[in-house]
Amino acid sequence: MIEERSALTVDITGRTGVDARMTTRLVHGFYAQVRAGALLGPVFDAHIRDWDAHLARMCAFWSSVALMSGDYHGNPMGRHPHLPVDARHFDRWLALFEASAAALCPPVAAAHFVERARRIAQSLELGIASRHGVRLGRGQRFHRDAVVPASEGVQQ
Repeated sequence: MIEERSALTVDITGRTGVDARMTTRLVHGFYAQVRAGALLGPVFDAHIRDWDAHLARMCAFWSSVALMSGDYHGNPMGRHPHLPVDARHFDRWLALFEASAAALCPPVAAAHFVERARRIAQSLELGIASRHGVRLGRGQRFHRDAVVPASEGVQQ
């Protein structure tokens, strides 16, 4: 299994140029933008006490996502459903991620990261919507202000 994972990582690096150093640079650059932002900064600051530990965890996460390294062992969905976020937050998160990737990575590597970030954002948005009793159809987005209390029905 370790040999297979290593072979995947070597293949991905060869095709995209993504490596651990680039992943670390992207994570740190991206989160600097997140922390400085008016929409996302307060959400993250309210929930993250140790930014060094968070950044290390995010480097491991993105290494696993982008390089198939297996460095991350956690449950992203389990950490996000309670956050006060919706489509606006995910759109901003993606815009910052895409801008950071474009600024810090060669085009092929940026595309590799961004494709994965889009899937992650979609998955987390679906999970958060579900946590609020909202079932999103294809192309629908989660908007917290449209959530109807359970006694009145569910957002369609």
